[in-house]
Amino acid sequence: MRVFQITALLTTITAAFAYINYRFLKLQPTVGLMLQSLLFSLLLWLLLALGIDVMTPAQRIMSRIDFDVLFLQGILSLLLFAGGLFVKVEELLNVKLSIALFAVAGVLVSAGAIGAGFYAITLLLGLKVGLAQSLLFGAIMSPTDPVAVLPILRSHGIPDRLNSWIAGEALFNDGIGIVLFLTLLAVAQGTAQPTARMVFDTLVTQAAGGIAFGTVLGWSGYLIIKTVDNYRLEILITLALVLGGYSLALLAGVSGPLAMVVAGLLIGGRGRKLAMSEHTREHLDQFWDLVEKYLNAILFTLIGLEVLVLSNRLTLVHVSTGLMVIPVVLLGRFLSVLAVGGLVRLREPFSLRDATIMTWSGLRGGIAIGLAMSLPRGQGLHILVMATYIVVLFSILVQGPTLGRLLNRR
Repeated sequence: MRVFQITALLTTITAAFAYINYRFLKLQPTVGLMLQSLLFSLLLWLLLALGIDVMTPAQRIMSRIDFDVLFLQGILSLLLFAGGLFVKVEELLNVKLSIALFAVAGVLVSAGAIGAGFYAITLLLGLKVGLAQSLLFGAIMSPTDPVAVLPILRSHGIPDRLNSWIAGEALFNDGIGIVLFLTLLAVAQGTAQPTARMVFDTLVTQAAGGIAFGTVLGWSGYLIIKTVDNYRLEILITLALVLGGYSLALLAGVSGPLAMVVAGLLIGGRGRKLAMSEHTREHLDQFWDLVEKYLNAILFTLIGLEVLVLSNRLTLVHVSTGLMVIPVVLLGRFLSVLAVGGLVRLREPFSLRDATIMTWSGLRGGIAIGLAMSLPRGQGLHILVMATYIVVLFSILVQGPTLGRLLNRR
């Protein structure tokens, strides 16, 4: 099947699942879409057991979709820009130091804690997974997913300070996590020497470069938009800003995700206030809200269907490892939040309840799947892919639906 046919089929399936969820299931959109995708995959397995093989053509279609390229080099740029566009910049600036600590130090502490826990589990199960590969898994699990958590935060009235911590961390720790992942991947493959200086230099170059590039990109977009008063053209400019800017960031060797977040914050903050009419703001918000919801729907349908690709490598050991890793990931997240929270308390209030909410709101989604699917094949790393998938399922199907109740508790 060609790209257009695959896109058409995926959009049709997503629309059908979204309709069923809206009319009958009435679950959160991400949960409803992923759950139906999983049930659809299970139905194909059942039909195969009954002698009706529709699994093979379905697997063939799914194998044509390069998830990590589609997400990390495509969908992610649009979603991060949209996330930055709808965040209140003033509230982020009020807690900018805390956000920086959670996004950088939090990711590093979490990666170490989760990696150590994963290594202990593999030793317990007798699996041949090295410490470098375990830390690689920690890097995959450490970034929280703004795609999954931001829509939930928008629908619940939680304190501005806590909301800004969670939203800001989720937006910025993706870039840090991806850089850490690429660094540890080079170490695991033996193409780089594992020195603290190398990790530090890579993080600084990628992160600082991404933020600087995003600032230039966002400011340039603001100046251009300021010279026109045509909402169609202004929307087109923002779209070109994202697609062209992300491609240039990747070519320049800086963090594309961080560049998109910063550009989105600038356009959504200064650009929205000083360069757009009320008419333009209304249409711009409608456009990017639609883009965000459409891509989210496609993404979570894809995550549910991805089990068709992974099913050939699914074993009881993989499932056991994934289930055992879930509490390790939660504990690693909790420890990292507590550690950083101790520093945050020197400047502003930080309670155990704050730590609990930040731990449970640390959802994993497309970013974790995309990083795991980008791992080289045939190097014994498939256990990391399966464990990642199981943790993401738990995150979206359990943490996501219950997060609202936790946020509403006083």
